[in-house]
Amino acid sequence: MKDPKKNQTQIPNPPNPPIKHLLWFALIATFFKLLLIPAYHSTDFEVHRHWLALTHSLPLSQWYSDETSPWTLDYPPFFAHLEYFLSLFAQFVDPIIVDLNKGLNCSSPSVVIFQRITVMVSDSILIYGVYKLSRNLGLRKGVLIWVLVVWSPGLLIVDHMHFQYNGFLLGVLLVSLGCLEEGKDLMGGFVFAVLLCFKHLFAVAAPVYFVYLFRHYCCRGGFLKGVGRLVAMGVVVVAVFATAYGPFVYHGQIQQVFRRMFPFGRGLCHAYWAPNFWVFYIILDKLFAFLLAKLGFSIHAPTASFTGGLVGDSSPFAVLPTITPLITFIMVLLAISPCLIKAWRYPQPRMITRWVAYAYTCGFMFGWHVHEKASLHFVVPFAFVAVQSMEDATHYFLMVIVSCYSLFPLLFEAQEYPIKVLLLLLHTTFMWFGFSSLSSKIASAKANTRGPPKSNKQEPKLSSNAVSNNGEFYIGWIPKIYLVGLLVVETWGQILHPYLLGNKLPFLPLMMISIYCALGMMYSWFWQLRFIIRNG
Repeated sequence: MKDPKKNQTQIPNPPNPPIKHLLWFALIATFFKLLLIPAYHSTDFEVHRHWLALTHSLPLSQWYSDETSPWTLDYPPFFAHLEYFLSLFAQFVDPIIVDLNKGLNCSSPSVVIFQRITVMVSDSILIYGVYKLSRNLGLRKGVLIWVLVVWSPGLLIVDHMHFQYNGFLLGVLLVSLGCLEEGKDLMGGFVFAVLLCFKHLFAVAAPVYFVYLFRHYCCRGGFLKGVGRLVAMGVVVVAVFATAYGPFVYHGQIQQVFRRMFPFGRGLCHAYWAPNFWVFYIILDKLFAFLLAKLGFSIHAPTASFTGGLVGDSSPFAVLPTITPLITFIMVLLAISPCLIKAWRYPQPRMITRWVAYAYTCGFMFGWHVHEKASLHFVVPFAFVAVQSMEDATHYFLMVIVSCYSLFPLLFEAQEYPIKVLLLLLHTTFMWFGFSSLSSKIASAKANTRGPPKSNKQEPKLSSNAVSNNGEFYIGWIPKIYLVGLLVVETWGQILHPYLLGNKLPFLPLMMISIYCALGMMYSWFWQLRFIIRNG
């Protein structure tokens, strides 16, 4: 196996950062989150408000069968219990919040402020997860990671404007990864099992967890000790799931719970196509249909939708084969398989965060009905990988920009446009100066450790795509051209399309964002795959 340290420009670790510095970063982020309280919020805001009312007003046996609102409960039981816990406070803020009927579509100031604050408070788990996973990386790396994660524009857009609880959930994931990197495998597995009972979509990384924990935790210390550890891990995981789902088994609601959690009839893609592999598949199908129709072939227009409808009723594709949930599951598993092989052969704690981030990238690229917001699942943990080498840093720099830009359509109102643009530009600037600081550290370390002229020892080569001769961070010309293309896509959607086409082809700007961002995401997936095959 190749040692990654021989192929990368490594960054040394100075003393560890104190947690009080991180708290300052969190307080600054909270200040800006408070300023975003009046901003636009999506239908997800009403979804979570209704879940507060549902869990507060109905017995547990009816949580997953109630249809008072179209926004039915479709998260796992632990998240439902979290909503119930929050509802205990909501009833004192404004009783209308937890009124199952009168509260429908309520968005009074008290409702907005309460729900916004619950997201901010839940981010405390994210802060702890960031600290746990970065506390041994040194001051320079730690501070940069805090900027990348705590001030993440993606989290600000999705959680504190669009409205969700991704920061809380990703915080639980980071706590789990922190335990694994510290060698606390049993606790890491326990926390990950808890995470799955909060949001099941994180199960994409379950194969990586299973293989890694089996090889690193259960297959060490001899046969008897290994069996004991396997039993201990199994008992812990089963206990978590029994606690979450046991009450619904008791009430005979378990099938209803799973039907809500896995609504495969929603279609292959979301309403706004997430920038993944299936964008190219859909475009290719439409191109084939157009060309064959021009050649005189009889092509029937599909009656089903890519974004909804029941699977199997009819095909949303005119020419190419229909994609089913099973096909996407197999493709995700195949895409993750190189990572699973590496985890089986070389179960290294320092690689687990990279492997998990890659698994979520595979789920995003090839999964069923993927939301564009799911890019946060791999962007956030990869921040901790980005500071390991300048090659990782350059990849992350491009990945974050593409991910954040792909979230722009979530905020479609004019008054939010300057905010999302400013968030992306500020974060890009922070990344540039942060990685430049690390690259200058590499350059100075290289100068200080250079051996005698006649020494036979070879110095590690600095990647031309990461560090310049004078120690400055920069990216290659191909990524630069790609980033300029993002400006072209945005200029078309905001200026040229309304001026040249008016109300014609209203779908074109969104389609261009999906396709162009999908190119960047495909590059990111391939880059990670290549690294894991060569080094991981």
